[in-house]
Amino acid sequence: MNRQVGYARVSSKDQNEDRQMIALQETGIVLSRIYLDKQSGKDFERPEYKKMIKHLKEGDVVYVKSIDRLGRNYEDILTQWKLITKEIKADIVVLDMPILDTRHGKDLMGTLIADLVLALLSFFAENERENISRRQAEGIAAARQRGVKFGAPELPLPANFGDAIEKWKSHILTIRQAASMCGMAKSTFYDKAIRSRVVSK
Repeated sequence: MNRQVGYARVSSKDQNEDRQMIALQETGIVLSRIYLDKQSGKDFERPEYKKMIKHLKEGDVVYVKSIDRLGRNYEDILTQWKLITKEIKADIVVLDMPILDTRHGKDLMGTLIADLVLALLSFFAENERENISRRQAEGIAAARQRGVKFGAPELPLPANFGDAIEKWKSHILTIRQAASMCGMAKSTFYDKAIRSRVVSK
């Protein structure tokens, strides 16, 4: 007997998977056969996805809400698609894209059309991911040019920092002793001494 299973994915634990779960259950899939991962789609190293693949058998049908819920990496999506449909010989149904339903059109033309659509959609999904990353990088670079600082603010230097540097420069203290005097790691002490322009490189 062919089994219906569902796969859902959200990128983080804070995101809501309700829309996907409702859509999958509306096809008649029982909740216990829906596999849900809460992590990025950059690769397929996801526990629930791997569990689904392990239990998948010939003739089973895998439902996903949309192609980007399966993954976001173009080559990986194609590899997994072939694993499910060609090696395991299960079917895939993409609810938001009825043409991507391997239960139908199993002749050469139907397979070719589905493969072309899949390749295009996977390419666009990956291209959008790369565009988002590039826009984020450009935004960060522009913000830095405007003087915006990222990360936690630096702690103020200890009151005895100048004194420790003078003792270090005068060879009264080693750099390790001077750093310890300020409650810093040796590398941190040296880096802050250079940046404070007290010591020349």
